[in-house]
Amino acid sequence: MNVIAAPGLEVPMEEKPRVFITDAAAVDVPETIYYQRRLLDGDLLLATASAEAQGVKTTRAASAD
Repeated sequence: MNVIAAPGLEVPMEEKPRVFITDAAAVDVPETIYYQRRLLDGDLLLATASAEAQGVKTTRAASAD
């Protein structure tokens, strides 16, 4: 799922606490409990095609190998 941080927030990645999701670019993350909870709390927002049309970049999260 593609997510973006709520305006003004930096949300740490689940497995990489020093790497942050910001409001500058959408990130593709797995649908885990961690990210679902962040969505419910309002820290993260689902990125939509309309957000990409407005110039928000989409990046793919690196896999945790």
